[in-house]
Amino acid sequence: MTPVRRRFSVEEFHRMARAGLLGEDDRVELLEGEIWQMSPIGSRHAACLRRLRRLFTPLETQGLCLLAVQDPLRLSPHSEPQPDLLLLKPREDLYAEAHPGPEDVLLLVEVADASGAYDREVKAPLYARHGVQEVWAVDLAEGRVHRFLDPSPGGYREHHVLDPGDTLSPRAFPGLSVPVASLL
Repeated sequence: MTPVRRRFSVEEFHRMARAGLLGEDDRVELLEGEIWQMSPIGSRHAACLRRLRRLFTPLETQGLCLLAVQDPLRLSPHSEPQPDLLLLKPREDLYAEAHPGPEDVLLLVEVADASGAYDREVKAPLYARHGVQEVWAVDLAEGRVHRFLDPSPGGYREHHVLDPGDTLSPRAFPGLSVPVASLL
């Protein structure tokens, strides 16, 4: 017999959580129908998220975007990752009716203390296949930011590696200049 992998839908994933099969404190996400254990959040990771929140909060205060930290992103019926940070298109209902989709994302940021390869090799291609326009992968271990642009079904067509002396600006907010060192 050949083993058969069982893919779960987002709805089944949510039913498992409601039934208590997945605990509130379980750090898991659904990628292409598979439940993946997420890395624990260390102090460097948490500090980077706080820096990102502080950086982007003025944009939210001005009504230019909504800031979502570790909230679900509905990519497809079988994928609902929880990126570290999302800048979303503003909506009056704050996405109360449904989780945002790739078309709602202005910028997606993943922070990695030890999981940089996973973010670049598993999650970034998934985001590209679903049309997320811009992804920053902050790799704290290597002291760099990977910027992905121009999504396609085969992955991102542009991948830039930025060092601490570089700056970057989100495509959605070209007037905002972010020193890479301020993220690390």
